[in-house]
Amino acid sequence: MQRIEADAIGAQLRRGPDQPFRERVRHAVKLTFLARRPSGDYAPAYARYIAIPGSNFLSNTWRADSEANTQDALIRTGLGFVGKLSSNAVAEFWPDISARIHHRSK
Repeated sequence: MQRIEADAIGAQLRRGPDQPFRERVRHAVKLTFLARRPSGDYAPAYARYIAIPGSNFLSNTWRADSEANTQDALIRTGLGFVGKLSSNAVAEFWPDISARIHHRSK
């Protein structure tokens, strides 16, 4: 029997600082919807597909009636995926941006 841990599929975003800008953006987008397996292959991020919408629809149970509906839950779900994409982009590009910001002249 094969045991898969939640984080084993998620792995971390592997930066590609030597890649062209377009490829780096494409990689960040790709890892929003796919996850890298321990073998290095990519697979659909099923846990993410379940967790983001599931948590948003579940949160309808304690939200005010004015925002506890399907439309608002779908909006929050979309924002959850945008948040993941943003996180991937920051992980990919922040080290380069930070290096340029903190560059000091000698």
